[in-house]
Amino acid sequence: MQEFHKYRSVYGHEELMARLRRIRHVALDMDGTIYMGMSLFPFTKPFLAGLREAGIGYSFLTNNPSKSIADYLHKLETLGIRATHDEMYTTALATIDYIRTQHPAAKRLFLLGTPSMISEFEAAGFESAADSPDDVPDAIVAAFDMTLRYDRLCRAAWWISQGVPYIATNPDRVCPTDQRTVLVDCGSICACLAHATGRRPDITLGKPDPNMLSGILHRHGLEPDQIAMVGDRIYTDVQMAHNAGAMGVLVLSGETTLDIADRAETQPHIVADDIGVLGELLREAHR
Repeated sequence: MQEFHKYRSVYGHEELMARLRRIRHVALDMDGTIYMGMSLFPFTKPFLAGLREAGIGYSFLTNNPSKSIADYLHKLETLGIRATHDEMYTTALATIDYIRTQHPAAKRLFLLGTPSMISEFEAAGFESAADSPDDVPDAIVAAFDMTLRYDRLCRAAWWISQGVPYIATNPDRVCPTDQRTVLVDCGSICACLAHATGRRPDITLGKPDPNMLSGILHRHGLEPDQIAMVGDRIYTDVQMAHNAGAMGVLVLSGETTLDIADRAETQPHIVADDIGVLGELLREAHR
């Protein structure tokens, strides 16, 4: 990789500028990229304003299904960012879309998720199966559940061991936070269930699954090389960009350190300190 002051790239400077001039849309991870917990990064608002000035669209993608779209929009507004429903896509929505197409007869779901996420599924027409051995669900959905109870974890393990279709919303091991704790995420919950049952999810949605980007590409009539996927994780954000043929930008404002990036098998097209640095590069490319 070629070294620069606040970023580095697998491309030389001229090729990087040419590729950035192709970018018409930026898909933004949220936790660790535009904010940390309830702390908005100081460079986020100027970055978004710069995209609007350059005529570059943007969307917010998150592997965190713990909040509904309405909750996310409210959180963004609380942080000073106004966004629309069409600018949001979560793994809860991706899971709903997947079940509708791949398991169209499924109605009752055993949901390991927050009340906010469960409300998203119920609003989409699904029913929550009870925590009972007599209420057999059509499918199990494991998610980032910050309200996780031991009895429900055990019930999920039972249905998993019985061969019920089993879907994970996202592969993340931890969720970034500005608090002095570790937020155990869906991937780690599924690792616990795998250790107990010997079975892994039938499918794990969310990043790095390239389908998380396909809706944006279709909605805006874009080619893969016209979108940049920006996030703080290599194994989800950057890997999805590679899987979709898009530009992968790693920011060091969240989970991943430069040392981890150096050792990664999948290399980002750009490594930047934060999205503010990416904004500078885009401004230079689009002059």
